[in-house]
Amino acid sequence: MSIELGNMNIKASATMSYHALPLFQDEANRVDLRHVDVCSVDPPGCTDIDDALHCMPLKNGNYEVGVHIADVSHFIRPGTAIDKEAANRGTTVYLIDKRIDMVPDLLSSNLCSLRGGETRFAFSCIWEITPKAEIVNTKFHKSIIRSRAALTYAEAQLKIDDVTQQDAVSISLRGLNMLAKQLKQRRLDDGALLLASPEIRFHIDSETHDPIDVQSKQLLETNSMVEEFMLLANVSVAEQILHEFPECALLRRHPEPPPSNFLPLIKAARLQGFELDVSSNKRLQESLNSAVKPATPYFNTMLRIMATRCMMQAVYFCTGTVSRELYQHYGLAAPIYTHFTSPIRRYADIIVHRLLAVVTGQDSTYKELLDKRRTQNTCNHINYRHRMAQYSQRASVGLHTHLFFRERVREEEGYVLQVKQNAVSVLVPKYGLESTILLPGSERQNATVQFVYDEQVPCQSAAGVTLRTFDKVIVQLSVESRNIQQQKLVMKLVKPEIPGFTVEPLEAPPEPLPEPTAAPEPAKPSSKASKRQRADAARPTKKKTK
Repeated sequence: MSIELGNMNIKASATMSYHALPLFQDEANRVDLRHVDVCSVDPPGCTDIDDALHCMPLKNGNYEVGVHIADVSHFIRPGTAIDKEAANRGTTVYLIDKRIDMVPDLLSSNLCSLRGGETRFAFSCIWEITPKAEIVNTKFHKSIIRSRAALTYAEAQLKIDDVTQQDAVSISLRGLNMLAKQLKQRRLDDGALLLASPEIRFHIDSETHDPIDVQSKQLLETNSMVEEFMLLANVSVAEQILHEFPECALLRRHPEPPPSNFLPLIKAARLQGFELDVSSNKRLQESLNSAVKPATPYFNTMLRIMATRCMMQAVYFCTGTVSRELYQHYGLAAPIYTHFTSPIRRYADIIVHRLLAVVTGQDSTYKELLDKRRTQNTCNHINYRHRMAQYSQRASVGLHTHLFFRERVREEEGYVLQVKQNAVSVLVPKYGLESTILLPGSERQNATVQFVYDEQVPCQSAAGVTLRTFDKVIVQLSVESRNIQQQKLVMKLVKPEIPGFTVEPLEAPPEPLPEPTAAPEPAKPSSKASKRQRADAARPTKKKTK
């Protein structure tokens, strides 16, 4: 058996030699799956493809479903310089206009990336699943695959919807989608949360690199399809490595929020006539599902956004350092969970791959892998790096938001998300943006009208107009720039009209909001977020890179 190197050139070979990277080699313990109709589904422009899927019917009426993950641990060996650098970085950082890789581009976009039509090494999780999405058995093995197609979410959705397409990949995708819907419903029945967070997508000018459009992200069925199987793979791997390494497995937990975190959410919902039961994740999900206002379709989405902000941060941990009752993932309603599906961009996944390879007998262990103190220190570091990456991503979004509105003034519909003593926070769904309108009494406002704050509601009142949480408003968005270092997004109230405070409307009325069809999924990041951070992402969101 021979493994082709694709477009490997002299420079790439030199880079591999410099980093002491192993070449593709025949391995007796790898399963050859190049005959299987595997495909990947990712955002447009994605080059670091770390997961692919397949689904095919079996003679007994069940399905074989496979999740194939880039075998990064084959190339990044423990203790090497490239391993130490990846461990230090901890995660790939996705900014609006660029990607800061955790591993060299030769790996992230070439040798490890499961590109269409090219032979690649993978770590495969394969299930036998009944038509009712019940797991019959699970197998793990290192494999060799050749993806039939690298699809975008939209392209995969078209293949599913267009019944005239009867090629092997389209049929596979329809099987995956059918099973994913049942897996998702079962998770929800178990108490998994469907939360929401405002996320935006920028269109960047290819020459100036300035944003030319900004809009809220829209999710398709295929987003959910991929996420369901990434979640299933992560749970399956977590069970396997915990069974074999009860004291040194690397898992991911999402603590249950303390009751005090939910008080603002409960109060806001009660004022709208809804009682939320937050005694468990299942009760919370049921309460959110019933909190619907037919006349205000966006109300439920806003409630889920507020619920997201009540959550704790999910973190990596070593099993030998935390008591068993703390292993649970609250948002996913999973007793145990880990990250296996994104080793190109998360160092935690590389460690999990190494543990699983030892379990399957396809790699040997080493001292540091079984050292729970060392593993916990690594977890602490990558938790920190993950938070820093999130802050960087938010800053990048803020910068490009300022660039977009720098020479524009837009007037849009929004909703009051929070009422404070000297300000109201407003969410603009069209752009997925949240900003603050400062009220008189703040140092930055000189309005003559007097607002009265009622902390019990809470609400702000002036000139016979009252602003409460969930109220619909019309706002103007622009950038105020005293100098380049002090640019900030400014939101001004247009309606409801408050004499002496609101601004005159623009000539063109704001475009009406599209009615939401469903609440966004819980957790690939800016990024596959997640494919991720809603409750937690199975894989982080990828951004288009140049």
